[in-house]
Amino acid sequence: MVTVSIDGQKFQTEKDKTVLDVARGHGIRIPSLCYHPALKPSGSCRLCGVEVTGKSGRPTIMQSCILKVKDGLGVNTRSERVAKARTKAFEKLLQMAPQAVAIRRLAAEYGVDPGPPPDGCIRCRLCLHVCRDIVGAGALRMEKREGWYFVVPTADLCIGCGTCVNVCPTGVIDLEDREGVRTISIRGETIGRHLLERCEACGKLYATQKFLAHVADRTTTHPDVKEHHRYCSTCAKLFSDRVKSSARIRRL
Repeated sequence: MVTVSIDGQKFQTEKDKTVLDVARGHGIRIPSLCYHPALKPSGSCRLCGVEVTGKSGRPTIMQSCILKVKDGLGVNTRSERVAKARTKAFEKLLQMAPQAVAIRRLAAEYGVDPGPPPDGCIRCRLCLHVCRDIVGAGALRMEKREGWYFVVPTADLCIGCGTCVNVCPTGVIDLEDREGVRTISIRGETIGRHLLERCEACGKLYATQKFLAHVADRTTTHPDVKEHHRYCSTCAKLFSDRVKSSARIRRL
């Protein structure tokens, strides 16, 4: 038997044990992800680092899953040096696996900020700019939530045009047309839900009522002498081509 000290507490244990085994056996928590009691430890996740004072008298960080106990060994699991090493290890793991729920949960438990939940959004703000500056709806904005910025909808301003969906470089904004209703959302949060209008020629559902009203409102200052119809883009082009052909024939 040997006597070791962990965080100021002395324990007697078999000499073939590791510091991690002894700590966990006495209810002292040390984080780890790559350790399994049935396998030889590798120390690859680097989370189980503890502070040990070496022969030189200088403290050093060692991996507790591979550190064997010896008589008189003193270990600190809560020092500032341990916290820095642990934070660095968590940050490296999060870079490799940013969507790993287990890593994110464990990091938060040990006071390491895992960053914003991965949602596919790179905060490029293209959707905000196109909605505000080109479409003129202003239905999206940046909002700070729990210390991080997210693209979120502004209630009742979406017109259902889908331009934000088309401009998004990572495809994080979704558009679904189902049973005559268009739903646009981001991260499962609804940006807008709209009834779709049918094309007067082919009957296809093609645009939202709010979008068509928005277009009409934005073009009120233009000279307007045409008869109005609600055609989808395909039918509009088809009828336009027919009108052009008829005009050419009459000129001949």
